[in-house]
Amino acid sequence: MKIFNGRLATEDYMSTHSLTFSTPEMTLKKFALWLGEQITDSKTDTPTPRLLIYLVEKSESKTGMSFPPSRYLPDVDETFKPTGAIADFYSTQHENPSNTKQSGDIEKKYCINCGGTIKNSSKFCNKCGYVQE
Repeated sequence: MKIFNGRLATEDYMSTHSLTFSTPEMTLKKFALWLGEQITDSKTDTPTPRLLIYLVEKSESKTGMSFPPSRYLPDVDETFKPTGAIADFYSTQHENPSNTKQSGDIEKKYCINCGGTIKNSSKFCNKCGYVQE
């Protein structure tokens, strides 16, 4: 069974191409065109699409059944991992609740006007809208 080694192809492409002033759409289009370029195959000296270089032969199992497809899928993690400027925002948000839970002696703040519970940093009451002093 032949499997496309997309990881190796993207690493080769990214190492030889600059992403300056490229949108994700433009990068994807350029990558697809790059894979379709005709190059000379070193084994057969014939022009072939670059895509064929990245096809890798995977052996069948001893029982005659092929490996499950998930074994050949890329290990894509779909969970959200904040990076850059928003990483600080999310790290402080996750730290604050844990700090407040650990220190149980933080007093609750109440609205001056209606007596509803509000956050310590609130300037206005969520229920009545009264300005807190």
